Amino acid sequence: MLPETLVHDHTIYACVMGSRAFGLATDGSDTDRRGVFLAPTPLFWRFEKPPTHVEGPGEEQFGWELERFCELALRANPNILECLHSPLVEYADDTGRELLALRGAFLSRRAHDTFARYALGQRKKLEADVRVHGAPRWKHAMHLLRLLTSSRDLLRTGVLTIDVGELREPLLAVKRGEVPWPEVESWMGRLADEAEEEAHRSPLPEEPDRRRVEDFLVRVRRASALQPDPYDEVVQGVVHGRGVG
Repeated sequence: MLPETLVHDHTIYACVMGSRAFGLATDGSDTDRRGVFLAPTPLFWRFEKPPTHVEGPGEEQFGWELERFCELALRANPNILECLHSPLVEYADDTGRELLALRGAFLSRRAHDTFARYALGQRKKLEADVRVHGAPRWKHAMHLLRLLTSSRDLLRTGVLTIDVGELREPLLAVKRGEVPWPEVESWMGRLADEAEEEAHRSPLPEEPDRRRVEDFLVRVRRASALQPDPYDEVVQGVVHGRGVG
């Protein structure tokens, strides 16, 4: 089965991410689409397994197979968790709605480590740009501030909110290079310190609810196994076509 077929025929959840989901879109902003597809269970019984992710088929489009998506979400991968909390959901079937209902099961204090580690890597890149070019990539600086704010608020409240709300204009000012780098750097440091403090008293559990997620995945796989084997359907179609010819 072709990767694009998995996306076209077996997507369970699709959303818009990037600046449009963050409330930071401006004229000319791209529309980044992300999704989750459920590869039919019989495909896993063959030597050639279905892909864990598919890039495309549309521009700025990317999708994960459900199991891989859940694995990454349980590890508190920032991009995956934010995908689950996009305010711009374009499609969700019954399984997709079940996945959305599980959002809380993926959240834990692990998010502090993963978000902080990702933020540190991005900050080092910005600092390198400042040393080499005299200024950071301001758009990346803006998104790092957004991520640090989201991380702090998640640890503080137990809820992941990705729309920046009232911070839109201050963050866009950073993107335009209107805020001096020392002020931006100080802002980043303050957010990181606040997230560290919140991590010790966060309402989030220490670990995600892995059992609940696994039960969902097993049930979905079993239901899929009862459906017709898509590979057999393709073979039958080829044989039938030859017979007609």
